[in-house]
Formats: sequence, C-alpha cells, structure tokens
Amino acid sequence: MQRIAIIDYNMGNLHSVERAMRHVAGTEATITVTADPDIIYKADRIVFPGQGAARDCMRELETRGIGDVVREVIQTKPFLGICMGMQVLMQHSEENGGIDCLSIYAGNVRYFGTVHQEIGVRLKIPQMGWNQVWQQVEHPLWQGIQDGARFYFVHSYYVEPNTPDLIAGSTDYGMHYTSAIAKDNVFAIQCHPEKSADDGLQLLKNFVNWQL
Repeated sequence: MQRIAIIDYNMGNLHSVERAMRHVAGTEATITVTADPDIIYKADRIVFPGQGAARDCMRELETRGIGDVVREVIQTKPFLGICMGMQVLMQHSEENGGIDCLSIYAGNVRYFGTVHQEIGVRLKIPQMGWNQVWQQVEHPLWQGIQDGARFYFVHSYYVEPNTPDLIAGSTDYGMHYTSAIAKDNVFAIQCHPEKSADDGLQLLKNFVNWQL
C-alpha cells in the first residue's frame, strides 16, 4: 500500500485536504498529516497544501526544518502543491513587502491589485469563488476533467513563471494568469481541489494514481 504524506507546517486547515484525499484514495493508500521529516522522506507521494501569508509560511517551514525536506523530496517523489503550496515554489513573492521563497522554480508571485491598477481593471481582491481553469498542456492530472472546468479559488497573489514551459493551466481574473504549473514529478495548482466538487476530487484521484 502506498503512503501519502500531507505536509503540516501550521498553515491553514488541513482537515479538508485530508478528508478529500482519504475519500479518493480509499484502500489504495495510507494518508498521514505530518511535520515529521522521517515520515515525509519515507512517503511515496507528497501533498503540500497551505494558505495564509507567504512570510508566515516561509517562517514556519524554516523554523520546523521542513523547508530543506521539501527541497529534497520534490526532486523525486510525485508532488502536489495546493494554493500557497504552489506559490512558495517560486523564487520570490511580493507579499508582506517581499519575501524569498523556496526557489524550486524561476518566477515570482505577484499581487493582483498592482497589475489590475496598471491595466485599469477593477475587480474584488481576493479572488474568491469559482473560476475556470484552461488546460495548457496534456497531463495525467487533467485526465477526466473537461478543459475550462470550474474550480474554487481564494487568493490575492498569483504565480508568474519565468518560462512558459512550466504552465499547465491558466485562468482569467481581469487578466490571464497561471493557475497551475507542472514539471516532471511535480504538479501544483492555485485553486483548492479539496473544495472544488467532482472535478477537484478527480484531480486528487489522478494524483493518487499518477505513474511517473
């Protein structure tokens, strides 16, 4: 039986992610919410959720000694980043006056309000609610999910990768932005699949079944 670790670094309510993962995995996997590096290293798959502020996220990761663990396991294991778990994979975030992130991928995290002001768009921030995700690449985690399917979002900042080959999904909110990234064994998405009804559960199930 495969082992799936949901990384707990004290950022957000992980119970909904855990419940959703248990629902889709059934008897195929054991699900553990953990901050224990040993359990994370031994897991077959990694889920990296999170919500809140980038500064708090990075502080918790480094204080708990999990930052280096993430940097290591993301190199080889099937890895799913969710919301803040996607953003901190970048090099730098504009949040909290600017904060360095994990630097797994080249790119930045930008504030919707800054860009909206530049292009003359007036939309509520944070983006909160359902929005479409347009698939930019074929990927196993999109299997069974219609292009343009609606997912649930809550965020004020978005990922801006330096290279387009990282982009797996995009969404419109006053402008076109990256809402999912994928490379090798890593898939990360800005929305909350655990709150996104059938399509969100399908994405999580696809992750459980993903063969590299």
